[in-house]
Amino acid sequence: MKLDPSAKYVLDRLRGAGFPAWAVGGCVRDSLLGAEPADWDVCTAALPEQTAALFERVARTGEKHGTVTALLDRPIEITTLRTEGAYLDRRRPSGVSFTGDIRADLARRDFTINAMAWSPEDGLVDPFGGRDDLAAGVLRCVGVPKERFSEDALRILRALRFISRLGFEAEPETDRAMRECAPYLKEISVERVYSELLGVLRGKHVDAALLGYPEVVTAAVPELAPTVGFAQHSPHHIYDVWEHTVRAVAAAPEDEAAVRLTLLLHDMGKPSKYRMDETGRGRFRGHGAAGAEMAEACLRRLKTDRETREEVTTLVKIHDEPLPDTEAGMRRLLAKLGERQVRMLIEVKRADGSARAPASAESRLQRLSEGEALLERVLAQKPPLTAAELKIGGAELMELGVPSGPEMGRILEALLGETLDGTLKNERGPLLARARELINE
Repeated sequence: MKLDPSAKYVLDRLRGAGFPAWAVGGCVRDSLLGAEPADWDVCTAALPEQTAALFERVARTGEKHGTVTALLDRPIEITTLRTEGAYLDRRRPSGVSFTGDIRADLARRDFTINAMAWSPEDGLVDPFGGRDDLAAGVLRCVGVPKERFSEDALRILRALRFISRLGFEAEPETDRAMRECAPYLKEISVERVYSELLGVLRGKHVDAALLGYPEVVTAAVPELAPTVGFAQHSPHHIYDVWEHTVRAVAAAPEDEAAVRLTLLLHDMGKPSKYRMDETGRGRFRGHGAAGAEMAEACLRRLKTDRETREEVTTLVKIHDEPLPDTEAGMRRLLAKLGERQVRMLIEVKRADGSARAPASAESRLQRLSEGEALLERVLAQKPPLTAAELKIGGAELMELGVPSGPEMGRILEALLGETLDGTLKNERGPLLARARELINE
């Protein structure tokens, strides 16, 4: 393993003071996978107060559970080796007991691939076969899976995150326990659920995770349950609503969390809007607006931030509406949403379109390419998209005798609307002339 300099300093400091210490958990796992660890954690036989005395600057926020953080170039969490009491709320142990036994500490952890420790002196400490499971691509609980998930139900979503991120398969007992214990997720705080859900959505193998465990996803997001297995009876679709949803999510860029979240929710309004016409074809008129209402309620329940909630619900509402095919229409869309959100809408439409029947996907993606080219042409013209970007403003209107207030706002919005429509140039002379006409109307 290639130790981070701050982690190496911590291990050397603890070991030099006579306290055994190891890098532990995710940093060991990621290092063995050849990835750069996002965080480095250390466990040690030193008690919290002994640990704190060895470093100039520490944060003691988790001291009662044995954790202090050494504030170095990179903060390093240092936790005293411990065992845990019973979990009474499916989240936290009732108490912890400190121990000097590294294997006892590793035994309390969730999965074998996270129950490994390493130090320069001892090498790899791997009592539960985590390294072999990493090599085999297997996700396995430490101990009895049902007990691990009963202790902290969030571990079920964490398992799904590893399946999504790494492409691992849960071994049979872990797989069965994930499904059986999924209802326990109702007892977990929504903030923790949402955080793990985003981790699942960002994975390279998100389709395997979501398709493989719909009962886990719908336990976390019950609003999605009606989409599972819901046949669309449409020539445009070869999948039910849930499988279409999953394939659309997987088609979006991994680093676009808001886009993938939109796609997870984009068709949740379909079951409630399903109608079969006289030809036996399924119709879903109004599902975008219905889905936006459901998405709004869902995201409020999950306590997402307002920006994400507003972006996602807007995109869900309009995801099935065609892009404008005129420059004026594209300018108006840009003025309404802004460039960032229009580009997000295109990503949503591209992923949504690719998860359809082949002929439908081809025609949709062709139209989308045309719309994207139109967007680039319009942006290259640098049109004004807000009243503040007009070549005249409040000062010029006041010189024409327009008082500050609603009347000035009315005139500026009218000028902007006409520039967006292409009937008025964003030039000082034409804008002033049109403003004089609007004053007299």
